[in-house]
Amino acid sequence: MRPPLINLRSTPRHRRSVTALLLVSVALAGGCKEAPGTPGGSGPSSDTGIGSSGPDAPMPAAPGDPSATPSAPGTSATPSAPGKPGTPATSAAPPTASGGWITIDAAAQAAATKAFFARKPKPVTGNPVKVPEFNVGCTTSHHNSDDPIVLPKLMGGSHNHTFWGNRSTDANSTAESLRASKATTCNSPDDQSAYWVPTMYQNGKVVDPKEVTVYYGSRLKDPSRTQPFPFGLRMITGNAKNQVDTPDKQGNHFWCAGIGGEIGRSADKTFPVCAKTANIVRQITFPDCWDGKHLDSPDHKAHMANGDHTGACPKSHPVPVPSVSFVISYPLSANTDGITLASGTSFSMHADFFNAWKDEALAARVRNCLDQGVKCNSAGNF
Repeated sequence: MRPPLINLRSTPRHRRSVTALLLVSVALAGGCKEAPGTPGGSGPSSDTGIGSSGPDAPMPAAPGDPSATPSAPGTSATPSAPGKPGTPATSAAPPTASGGWITIDAAAQAAATKAFFARKPKPVTGNPVKVPEFNVGCTTSHHNSDDPIVLPKLMGGSHNHTFWGNRSTDANSTAESLRASKATTCNSPDDQSAYWVPTMYQNGKVVDPKEVTVYYGSRLKDPSRTQPFPFGLRMITGNAKNQVDTPDKQGNHFWCAGIGGEIGRSADKTFPVCAKTANIVRQITFPDCWDGKHLDSPDHKAHMANGDHTGACPKSHPVPVPSVSFVISYPLSANTDGITLASGTSFSMHADFFNAWKDEALAARVRNCLDQGVKCNSAGNF
């Protein structure tokens, strides 16, 4: 059964930690530099926490947002399994990077946007559900301790991750390498994107999702102006530093799906105990408004924002893009003691998305399904 989308309007924070030895190596190589600010409005606050070798080391901050002090996660990651080695972009020229801000070619993006809204949507047939949405179904691809968004080119520099989608994803992955790798564990061959979350363990043993559905939808009041992500856009949501619940109860929780639902809590109270006819599920949703200028930002969040209380994108991030939501089903029900994540407790759950969809396939799904406010399947059909 399709679980309801959780409509979160505030953006959580995110943290990654790196060993001191690795950080010294990066510093010697000139990799730790303070990022300059960027013009435009400020995005959601975050503290990514890479590049700091001590408790007082400063982090490059998103515009208008002082960075927080990093700390090591409460649990250490299990050594990773061996990872696998890692067409036209929206912009006519390669994007430029400046201190973590990856700037898109403005003229090429404007032309792509104009062409997108000039295309005529496919006439709606049948009687589809009036929900702006399409999806891809995925299975686990591989594990490694890499993160090509937060720690690019630093093999083994992260806590362990579980990947699905593109089979080639590792620390050296780029938008171009993802596009070039045809193999994916999702059910649409047009989607070469990379998706990942911290690996789950129970008593030290890896627990892989039994299935993952990635929903692309709209949580905005008017979905008709939603447009595709540019090729190579990347973002994160969640906060690996969170080891306890947040005061505002933002929905950063695992829950039970299926008959009987939740019947109790684990011994440490961080995971539900499900009826034998149900299983643990986690949904995590990304922001759906883009600044229209950057493929990435120093904290990997500031170029994105959630819609405001009116259901529209804020002026600082005026471009509506699909709301990406992972619904992750784990094969655990009644026995949920001893569960941890590679990043720590259940409250440290976070997720990464690196867009490598084929441009035409993504544009067709957004125009036909989201902009017309109807539900489509993984093939983009009504």
